[in-house]
Amino acid sequence: MNETLVEVIGYAGSALVILSLIQKSILRLRTIGLVASSTFLIYSIAIEAYPIAVVNVVAAGIHLYYLRMLVRKKNEVFTILRMRPESRYLEHFLGFYKDEIANRIQPDFVYEPTPNTLAVFLLRDMVPAGLVVAKVHRDSSFEVLLDFVIPQYRDFKLAKWLYSPESGIFAEANCRCAWTRVTTDDQKEYFTKVGFKPDRTATVPERYAYTLSGVQAPN
Repeated sequence: MNETLVEVIGYAGSALVILSLIQKSILRLRTIGLVASSTFLIYSIAIEAYPIAVVNVVAAGIHLYYLRMLVRKKNEVFTILRMRPESRYLEHFLGFYKDEIANRIQPDFVYEPTPNTLAVFLLRDMVPAGLVVAKVHRDSSFEVLLDFVIPQYRDFKLAKWLYSPESGIFAEANCRCAWTRVTTDDQKEYFTKVGFKPDRTATVPERYAYTLSGVQAPN
């Protein structure tokens, strides 16, 4: 193998290891770690460093094992937990993540509860993995003020469950449409992936809307 190519592979493996270490999502960490181990395996074989090759075979196997567990885990339980506006836990949660919310997730979010404000924690196997703060309007629309998931659970499973009939949150509020203001690239990527689309007819700037399918009012 060409020496320059071998050197490039070695540097690429090093970069991938560093990249894996800064991931907050366990799924991303394992995925990048698997690619890094595979890259270093190729590099170590190319330079005939067989002890290093053995280490990376083991590392790749470990990453692959936990990746399969993460992907195949189908028995997770998702639940909604309504919070009182004055909840101390809600206050501490928002305070703990305030910098990330302000700088990346929802820059204009300020928690000022009103009678039509809804605050719910999204529980994943009884772990408070996310928080949704919304307003239910008289026109049966559901304005998402904050949709936040903690870093460890950002594999999009909560989002797919939340904006489906299974969550029940929209049926309880008797809403047929969810909408939000999108002001950052991260928001745009997330809500577009969920299924929100720009609402050009709305008077609210940067409004993205999502028609809720299969939602039925509670009996």
